[in-house]
Amino acid sequence: MDTRQHSDREDAPDTSGPIETEEQLDERLTRPSPALIEYIRTLESPLVVLGAGGKMGPTLCVRAVRAAQAANHPLEVVAVSRFSDAAAQRWLDERGVRTIAADLIEPESLRAVPDAGTVFYLVGVKFGTQDNPARTWAYNTLIPAYVARRYPKSRIVALSTGNVYPLVPVDSGGSVETDPLTPLGEYANAAVARERIFTYFSNRNDTPLVTIRLNYATELRYGVLVDLARKVHEGRPVDLTMGYLNCIWQGDANDMILRAPELADSPYVALNLTGPQVLSIRAVAERLGDLLRRPVHFTGHESDTALLNNASKAFMLLGRPPTSIDTILRWTAHWVRRGNTVWDKPTKFEIRDGSY
Repeated sequence: MDTRQHSDREDAPDTSGPIETEEQLDERLTRPSPALIEYIRTLESPLVVLGAGGKMGPTLCVRAVRAAQAANHPLEVVAVSRFSDAAAQRWLDERGVRTIAADLIEPESLRAVPDAGTVFYLVGVKFGTQDNPARTWAYNTLIPAYVARRYPKSRIVALSTGNVYPLVPVDSGGSVETDPLTPLGEYANAAVARERIFTYFSNRNDTPLVTIRLNYATELRYGVLVDLARKVHEGRPVDLTMGYLNCIWQGDANDMILRAPELADSPYVALNLTGPQVLSIRAVAERLGDLLRRPVHFTGHESDTALLNNASKAFMLLGRPPTSIDTILRWTAHWVRRGNTVWDKPTKFEIRDGSY
């Protein structure tokens, strides 16, 4: 598959077989790496995950539990979320995660959350910003301030987004952590504000902080590759205007995030997290067309710029994600062809003006 690179070699081939069921998928997404099993021994109990009820939080929490079990390390993992989906809370409870239902926009809700040496912050609002920008700014700015005040001496791993960067030339290899944060749109600027608030409290309280700028984690029920595979499978045209992207297997992303507390510092550390390749939307769609045995229809033309991140710093510190793009594409095509469960949560990666 023709892709543009910002790394010195292709991903190592992965010969893993297809994933057939949600149970197999969840097992794969929560299977800890040897590096995480070794690292988890350094974390004191409890481990608190705020915003754990979203797309990545449940499997991140269970991966931490499985790593601690494999290491024979007594670590309580506490997942905090509104848990508007009771099934997600039950799924976590059944797998050894302690859950706390709390709406963190109410500052007093943090009183029910235990003290912790390490806190993972996964709270964020993106979609619906165009219709209700005030809600996006409130959740992405007020809650970080509440959390930073609640945990002034804890190590904080705060998830951010690659959207904090502007679109960059495709041949640049992607934004790096020292680039100016000058994005388009209310959501992206609220995400910058979230980073600035955490940074302010990190500086004021000497709080160790690492900010993870994640760019398109994907699994088989949602993600940019699922969006593309569904379009190809259903015969809908693929928009080429945002002609290139980065993505990373969600299991790999969560494994690296769970090992990130060792990098937390004050002044804070920023870290891009995505896959090692700049992927051509055209090439990805054509590969999916081959796998799905479907013709591919395109609309529009590739722009000279795209939302791209360079994660070389993360690879140097945490290692390269082991799951290759072709493996993810094979898994995704097989999943979509079988008609397995997909979530109605499109990534809207095609958007270029920041309006989500």
